[in-house]
Amino acid sequence: MRYSKLDVLSLAFSTGIVPVFYHRDAETVRRVVKACYDGGIRVFEFTNRGYFADEVFGELSRYVLSACPGMVLGAGSVVDAATAAMYVQRGASFVVGPLFSADVAKFCHRRGVLYVPGCGSATEVGEAQESGCDLVKVFPGDVLGAGFVKSLKAPMPWSRFLVTGGVRPEERNLRSWFGAGADCVGIGSSLFPESIIESGDWGSVTELCGRALSIVADVR
Repeated sequence: MRYSKLDVLSLAFSTGIVPVFYHRDAETVRRVVKACYDGGIRVFEFTNRGYFADEVFGELSRYVLSACPGMVLGAGSVVDAATAAMYVQRGASFVVGPLFSADVAKFCHRRGVLYVPGCGSATEVGEAQESGCDLVKVFPGDVLGAGFVKSLKAPMPWSRFLVTGGVRPEERNLRSWFGAGADCVGIGSSLFPESIIESGDWGSVTELCGRALSIVADVR
């Protein structure tokens, strides 16, 4: 099921967290998404980082329809329009990239799909906004820092930011990002420690997600 841009933005802003994950095994991805869903997550980014990743995403999309009603799936690490089209065809409701691509923006806006490009300067943010991007990804967050977000919000208060890179499900870390003006954050490996994924301890993933969501609710 495809969700509108407004649907995706509303859920991303209300929950505040977008997990970011990739695994080549479809069953592992299904288990991770279900664990996140049980923990309260409603927006999930599957990253396009391996061969046949789109096929794994297609299986995930069909699974989520019945097992995780209301879960919104998107595709990350997308840098060209052809890849964006491939994932949208397989059910992606939003597209995220590490950089801004005018071609991806044109395709996504034509199809009514939310496009969240990665930007690392005021100029890049402005160009993305001029191309119709309602939400911009600050990336890499661990390099740019919370001060970057705060500095941009002063002259460009209309900006809405998703921060990815260097975000951890810890109070001090999350407080710094949301305090600087982030609207939501993308969290990857710290939500999915390798030892937990290898052991199949899905309950721990659910617990981590639930705890992170609680922290976000407290620090906002």
